[in-house]
Amino acid sequence: MTYVVTEACIKCKHTDCVDVCPVDAFREGPNFLVIDPQECIDCTLCVAECPVDAIYAEDDVPTDQRHFIALNEELAKVWIPIVEVKPAPPDAGVWAKVKDKLGLLER
Repeated sequence: MTYVVTEACIKCKHTDCVDVCPVDAFREGPNFLVIDPQECIDCTLCVAECPVDAIYAEDDVPTDQRHFIALNEELAKVWIPIVEVKPAPPDAGVWAKVKDKLGLLER
């Protein structure tokens, strides 16, 4: 099992999770983070650090977010690792509770 970043992260992109990841499993895109399933060791540390509750164990990803499992795997192959905390976008708070943001994902 691996952990998966879901829609709540789009345009929020807090990086608190990156700081606690012992294996540098996070990959960074323009406005979203993903977890590389090949690197993730299922330690659960990132889940508690996410201020928008965007990270789930693969088996616990909500039904309407299941497509993010494949999306994390796909984008992890092309995005570069992020290994240090960066400031969240200035409007992250505005986007935190917005739904249906998949169309805003920048690749």
